[in-house]
Amino acid sequence: MARKILNRKELRQESEAAEHAEAETKVAAKKPAAKRKTRAKVAKEVRLKAFWGVFNQSLRRIALFEYTQRSEADKKASELTESQKSPHFVQLVKEVIED
Repeated sequence: MARKILNRKELRQESEAAEHAEAETKVAAKKPAAKRKTRAKVAKEVRLKAFWGVFNQSLRRIALFEYTQRSEADKKASELTESQKSPHFVQLVKEVIED
């Protein structure tokens, strides 16, 4: 059986070309992908208005008064406490103003 004669120069060029191609793929793989810039959501400004709320024991709101009417809210809470025999209290309530 006759053997094929190998051309060492051609083999060397093929192996160097393969190494070169492999090195290029490694460089491309190492490059970090460009991150997409995310847009920051602009927070919508929410305006609140303060009220006095009269609540029962189970935290259900019974009445709502303007912020300047604290004395009326206290009076209503005391009336409800006496009439219904369960404690009622006044608490600050903030609600969103719709423009």
